[in-house]
Amino acid sequence: MDPVIVVGAGPVGLTLALALARQGVPSVVLDETPGGDTPRAARTVVLREDTAALVERLAGVPLDRAGLRWTGWRSLRRKQVTNEVVFSDPAAVFGDTWAAARGAKGAGAGVRGAGGGVRGAGGGAGDPEVAASGGSGTGSGDPGAVLGSAAAAGPAPLHIAQHLLTGVLRAAAAREPLIELAVDSRLDAMEQEETGVTAHTRGPKGTWWRGSYLVGCDGPRSTVRKLQDIRFPGRTAVERYAVAALRTDLPRPAEAFLHRMPPWRTTGPFAGEITARPLPDGVWRLDWLLPPGKDLVTPELLLARIRETLTGWTGEATPAYELLDTGVHTVHHRLARRWRAGRVFLAGDAAHLLGSCGTHGLDEGLRDADNLAWKLATVWHHGPHETLLDSYQAERRASVSARLRAADQALPVLRGGGGLRAYLPGAARGQDMLLRDGHLGRGALGAPGAYTASPLAAPHCEAEVPVDTPVGGQVTDVPVTAEDGTIVPLRDRLGRGALLVVLVAPGSQVWERRHWVSAGIMPRLAAAVTALPHPAELLVAERYPGAAPHTVLLVRPDGHLVTALNGVRPADLYTAAEATLGGPAHTTTHAEAGAR
Repeated sequence: MDPVIVVGAGPVGLTLALALARQGVPSVVLDETPGGDTPRAARTVVLREDTAALVERLAGVPLDRAGLRWTGWRSLRRKQVTNEVVFSDPAAVFGDTWAAARGAKGAGAGVRGAGGGVRGAGGGAGDPEVAASGGSGTGSGDPGAVLGSAAAAGPAPLHIAQHLLTGVLRAAAAREPLIELAVDSRLDAMEQEETGVTAHTRGPKGTWWRGSYLVGCDGPRSTVRKLQDIRFPGRTAVERYAVAALRTDLPRPAEAFLHRMPPWRTTGPFAGEITARPLPDGVWRLDWLLPPGKDLVTPELLLARIRETLTGWTGEATPAYELLDTGVHTVHHRLARRWRAGRVFLAGDAAHLLGSCGTHGLDEGLRDADNLAWKLATVWHHGPHETLLDSYQAERRASVSARLRAADQALPVLRGGGGLRAYLPGAARGQDMLLRDGHLGRGALGAPGAYTASPLAAPHCEAEVPVDTPVGGQVTDVPVTAEDGTIVPLRDRLGRGALLVVLVAPGSQVWERRHWVSAGIMPRLAAAVTALPHPAELLVAERYPGAAPHTVLLVRPDGHLVTALNGVRPADLYTAAEATLGGPAHTTTHAEAGAR
């Protein structure tokens, strides 16, 4: 069968190619550049914990070596109140088995550094967040000081220069024999028929390429989207930021923070909030929110605001700094009408644009790639299945649409257009929580989407039981015992093309696998897994949040929960697995698929 053609060699396109290769599917990546990404210190990206784990899993290297994980998030407002963010520590929940699972992967296999989940000052995992002025209590009397519980907070996001991220992915792709990187290859024409797609590129190496499917990961001005005549409606210039990357010393090094209402702020184009995010080697990215309009940001104005901001944060004379890069970042909100046209798909910025209120488009683009890869791999190996392919648009477009809707609803409240509500008691606290959720990757603004209304949802059965992860949500990364007896993180087994069946069995890690693999319910469960309509791997977990002993979890290759069953239920497990694959295979014609 022909390879999958991936148009675009940015982080999303390279991630998709690597995810396909992990599942035995060859691909051709059409890169219009000579290869590589131009270094820009001010062009950085933020990855949530799940997407950072995806990249590490595919690239085979820990991103902590290339970037810096945030150790906190401070929201500075009136009277310099500091709201400490407390991150949960997986080791505090799962004990030594977690540390053992992480350590067993080795330094070259994507292990997180010690900063992967850091507790804030004054408390451990699950403690309430504490706001302090001078170090204790809520001495400022600010009604927005205490922001509630951080029990649901996960590991901090990862801030990394985009060219470093692209370089890590490109190096991994270059090592992969199933990936062909075609540089200086700009797409200018394409045709599709019932059996495949033909694409033409121009440039020094212009030629025709033949593929089974084609995925446009070619950015906001997507050629693929235009050639397929897919509309891209939305809002232009939702927010604008002036950006500077500089090397300096700031208080609380290696900790991102947000200053919402700096007392030294002036009128003019720099009157909004300021965000500071750390990078390695003492480099910081600073973002100043600009008011609506097209006010010109001159070099003189930017230099004045840099000095003013650094002086305000340090409380002293302007500290020495080295200015590395500047720019203006404009946030657009757009959503493609269709994400699939027959054998052609859109992903990443070609399908959606977002980025206000702490949301990040690259996160969603990487989730697009993860969602689409296992579905393309399934049909590539086992034959066309239109319901499965259609589910990509149904799941991912709904998830991104919900994120855009949440940001559009939050913007009037956060930016002073919320009417009387913005002045009610507790309004400032609510605004802080909205921003914090977006920046920390939780709530409607930031948490990974759950595919609750997916066409692949399993029918409800009497044996289904609730766990802390909702059906359709991303599973928690717990240590599991694999079939070879090793203890590994659950996420390490994702993206291999197989369904995962996880048995919750307390005490299983106390004994060697050979002592219990043939005892109790294991033989019956192993037989049920073998009989499933798709390759599956049986794993055993000591515990899972909210799950009773002998609960059986069915997990998709992209890490979303299909169902949780009370014990071994072969018929129910089979039905759920079949639904996950879109039901019994039904192949439609190319004309029918293109008409969707």
